[in-house]
Amino acid sequence: MAQQQTFVIIKPGVLQRRLVGEVVARIERKGLRIEAMKLITMSRELCERQYAEHKGKPFYDGLVAFMSSGPSMPMVVSGEEAISTMRKLAGATNAADAEPGTIRGDLAGVTQKNIVHASDSPESAEREIALFFSPEELNPWSDGNHDWIV
Repeated sequence: MAQQQTFVIIKPGVLQRRLVGEVVARIERKGLRIEAMKLITMSRELCERQYAEHKGKPFYDGLVAFMSSGPSMPMVVSGEEAISTMRKLAGATNAADAEPGTIRGDLAGVTQKNIVHASDSPESAEREIALFFSPEELNPWSDGNHDWIV
């Protein structure tokens, strides 16, 4: 199995509903490591760059408006097969199709406000990480023995 980095955004509605801890806890319980995280309000321009592949689709304008409506938390997450693991943990994009036990299945009510975005490929993860984080902001680490672990 390959170690990978992936990109995740905890969406504005999660912060409004005060569910950040629940989402982060699920990611950590799955064994994934958080290498970077910050609280930002995305500009419209950043949202348009993030979701450029969806431009022209019926949901695009609403998605950009929602994602720029308040604070969100972009993150870099790593671990074995992190991309597919995070996608499975997130659940189906359509909130109605998301299985119980997944983040979206348990917490999402509306597809457009479906709790998290997770990269769907190594190429997307690389592009999205670079949109939100400089190399200096990444903090790769392993689960080996460390003196600082309490």
